[in-house]
Amino acid sequence: VVLTMVLSGVKVIDGRDHLLGRLCSIVAKELLAGQKIVIVRCDEICISGSLVRNRVKYAQFRRLHMNTNPGRGPFHFKSPAMMVWRTVRGMVHQKSPRGQEALKRLSTFEGIPAPYDKQKRVVVPAALRVMRLKPGRQFTVVGELADSVGWKHKELLGRLEGKRKAEAKDFYEKKKEKAALRKKAEAAAAGELAKVNEVLAASGY
Repeated sequence: VVLTMVLSGVKVIDGRDHLLGRLCSIVAKELLAGQKIVIVRCDEICISGSLVRNRVKYAQFRRLHMNTNPGRGPFHFKSPAMMVWRTVRGMVHQKSPRGQEALKRLSTFEGIPAPYDKQKRVVVPAALRVMRLKPGRQFTVVGELADSVGWKHKELLGRLEGKRKAEAKDFYEKKKEKAALRKKAEAAAAGELAKVNEVLAASGY
């Protein structure tokens, strides 16, 4: 299954429970085609393999540096959002103008900051962990890996996400109450609206 969403405004992808490589490869393809993409909840994206294994791989990655002046790179990002951004960067030809333009169309975030908390979010079925990883296999959550290698904002993010989820729950409860009242009102007025509904049905509404 290939996600086709070219040139349809900004797409907000909820990264929770997606596999990192599969998600980034699809995102990279869409960016190159001209689609603007925002990935939220990068801290909940998964990588196959245990945390110990992925920490070893990250430690090997940390050893890569310029011999005479390590300050000139390569740079080892510790935040989940930048880890995801760097993964996508490796999948677009970022040293060409086309690749640079594609990267400008990408935004990555930990959690779901405003205004994306009020916008419709989508998933990529072809990259979901439950669709692609055999049950019982070990996997690592990017947020836990980042926290174990020096990312310092896991607790802060947890507080902000807790607040956002509480507000979202209140909104949903009010929405359900409003829908129930509307349904009740429609049922009460069903007799009066019967003729009107017949006319509307005849007109194709």
